[in-house]
Amino acid sequence: MKQPGDPHELIILTGLAVLLTAHSAAATTNLGDTLTTNRPLFDGETLISASGVFALGFFSPNNSLANRYVAIWYNNITSHEVVWVANAGSPVSSFAGSLTLAPNGTLLVIDRNNTVVWSSSPLLNTVNKDTIPTAQLLDSGNLIVTDDEHGNYIWQSFDYPSNTILMGMFIGWDLRTGFSWNITSWASSTDPSPGSYAMIIQLSGVPQLVITQDHEIIYWRGGPWVGNGFTGVPQASAYNTVAMSFVTTREKLGLYIESVSDAKLRMILNPNGTAQRFVWLDPPGQWSLFWQNPMDECDSFSPCGSFGICNANEIPHCSCLLGFRPKNRGRWALKDVSDGCVRNTTLDCRNGTGTSDGFLIVSGVKLPDTSAAVADGELGLDECRVRCLTNCSCTAYSLADPSNGGTGCIMWTGELKDMRLYANGGQDLYVRVAAIDLGTSSSQSDHKGKRIATIVVPIIGSLLIGFLLISCLIARHKKRRNFIRKLQMENDEVASDKDIDLPLFDFETIADATNNFSDENKLGEGGFGSVYKGKIRENGTEIAVKRLSKSSKQGINEFKNEVMSITKLRHRNLVLLLGCCIQRQERMLIYEYMPNKSLDKFLFDKEKKMLLDWKIRYNIIVGIARGLLYLHQDSAVRVIHRDLKASNILLNQEMVPKISDFGLARIFGEDEAKSETKRVVGTYGYMSPEYVIQGIYSAKSDVFSFGVIVLEVISNQRNRDSSKSKSINHLVELAWSLWNKGKTLELVDESISNSFSIAEVLRCIKVGLLCIQERPNDRPLMSSVILMLTSDKEVLPEPKRPGFVAMRQHSFEGDHSSSTKQESDSINEISLTIPFGR
Repeated sequence: MKQPGDPHELIILTGLAVLLTAHSAAATTNLGDTLTTNRPLFDGETLISASGVFALGFFSPNNSLANRYVAIWYNNITSHEVVWVANAGSPVSSFAGSLTLAPNGTLLVIDRNNTVVWSSSPLLNTVNKDTIPTAQLLDSGNLIVTDDEHGNYIWQSFDYPSNTILMGMFIGWDLRTGFSWNITSWASSTDPSPGSYAMIIQLSGVPQLVITQDHEIIYWRGGPWVGNGFTGVPQASAYNTVAMSFVTTREKLGLYIESVSDAKLRMILNPNGTAQRFVWLDPPGQWSLFWQNPMDECDSFSPCGSFGICNANEIPHCSCLLGFRPKNRGRWALKDVSDGCVRNTTLDCRNGTGTSDGFLIVSGVKLPDTSAAVADGELGLDECRVRCLTNCSCTAYSLADPSNGGTGCIMWTGELKDMRLYANGGQDLYVRVAAIDLGTSSSQSDHKGKRIATIVVPIIGSLLIGFLLISCLIARHKKRRNFIRKLQMENDEVASDKDIDLPLFDFETIADATNNFSDENKLGEGGFGSVYKGKIRENGTEIAVKRLSKSSKQGINEFKNEVMSITKLRHRNLVLLLGCCIQRQERMLIYEYMPNKSLDKFLFDKEKKMLLDWKIRYNIIVGIARGLLYLHQDSAVRVIHRDLKASNILLNQEMVPKISDFGLARIFGEDEAKSETKRVVGTYGYMSPEYVIQGIYSAKSDVFSFGVIVLEVISNQRNRDSSKSKSINHLVELAWSLWNKGKTLELVDESISNSFSIAEVLRCIKVGLLCIQERPNDRPLMSSVILMLTSDKEVLPEPKRPGFVAMRQHSFEGDHSSSTKQESDSINEISLTIPFGR
């Protein structure tokens, strides 16, 4: 928005100065739903829409007194989520601000010095000088300015969204003027100024919905509109509370979003780039998350590179399309798929027809990036195929609208990027490949000899290659089968050969990478082996090698369990298992190397803890929560970690947290809520009371451990610290005591005393206390934890008494985790722990 600069507006401001100076903000006053030119709205006063749904007034994020903003928020919901901010980039620095409607229809935010810090941009020459405009707050959340006499439209807040989409909004473009409607994230949860992310309709090529980062980089892609929704949001068609329609005219292009029910709905673009859609549920009186993007690793932009396709239900997620191979097999084996895939066989365009090429049908797919694609609404599917074959640059085509029998055509030229498979939904994509890669030839040459040679020679070559590949696969299969058979003989927990689905490294490669397992490369040592730092000579990849002791049967159990658990998992906040080595009777796991080692090395070190400001700590807390949510809910298998602790949280170069050490993890079935064991293992201070006393573990056991970590991150104190208390839950007891005394901030370590938001820290402490409540049913699920951590408007329940577990009074096998030795055996930092079967 621009500041007014013409003399007429300056006269208006001067006339308002008397009102501004005389006003003293008192208790909140309701001025109805309308603002006129006769009187400003002062800080402490509000407009309330006719049915009381929305309110407009001044607010401060996290109730800070520093900056004041004119905003619209939900009025009849206790959490009062803000949905629109006027002066997002120009706050008023005191409580003496006002919102004024000038005679020309311009809205002005003015500070105590009578300086305009924000102004709206009304349509020029729409207000007759003899009429008086009015501003009205509607029940839709839209603030409109109209000509009071004729009702002419002048301005509306829906044309300038903040970070929230409300029902009735439009996202798109005015093709005549170039004006765009889009939403932009806040800079942070406490700073409503424009952030790095924006949700827009991208116009280049075939228009598509995207979230951009820093105005250029595509962070997430919803794809083009395909009749009843966007190709990248297949689940949207199942939402019967929202009606979406895409319009394309000479004047306008974009998406209309309407509600088809009385439900309260909103979509927010968070500061981290995630888009979330909520519906208000009453009871229980809270926002419920029912859609989020990105929702998994396959939702990031082009995770598998060119001609690669992502499947979140398979491990590994990325594969090449039929007729393509990894461009760099070495990197691909190490899970670096950024180079994508290339064709096995070059397309045939010598005769200008491409008739010796064919099409691979990929069903249930998210259509590729359309920023360079073209569309023709008049072509049918067969016509589209013919046109693609006659264009040597054409690499794929698809129906533009597959509903109602299918109409229109989208054609791609060049590389295909950002494809993924869906279990439900998605479209059919026709990918152009050489006929030989489809197993057939469509050549119609009249020269039979040439035709036979063209067919036979490649077939013979393919058979030879196939024979060699099959031989290699058989040898590899035998190696795996023999390894699994040996494990079966040593342990009653039977594993099948399909359980170990990892790249197999040969012993010589790992020995070379670790300088023959030299002491200089050793990161640490535990009860069942050692961990070494290494570097693959071929590509320079740094690795951490977990080498289990040959003589330890528990090590065998751990190896099996860790392989079977983590090979099914891929997430930004989980340590990446690159492969394993089982040659020469070795059992080695190869992980990505974490240069910053583990979280405990920072938290409990007097010097290193100074490197963790509050922003880093908050991101670590949220990152761990997202990793746990993936384990409990979003992964292909449900996993309970059972040994979550600070030493099992690794930090990469950017201080992104990654959960590690799955030696004690257990996979749960779809309908399995909890399990029971007679042999309790884990780490004192992190284990939940029901697990220690009764041997019962569930997702809520991990939630308890997470709560302890949250308190450790904030306080820089170990929960179990013998130097400060004989209690094995020293920190839990201290946090609960300070909370009840109203002295919660005394828990915060002095190293971050000057860098944190009080409201944000208090919210995190409260979330931590909610997670360590004694009864499992009282603890929140990780999905609720993330919502509570990332939404400063979410109303948190009051925590109940934590689970104080007097472990000294219970008789069980003792503390078998190496972490009880003050975490001294955490390495890379991958703790070596003992798994016990039920």
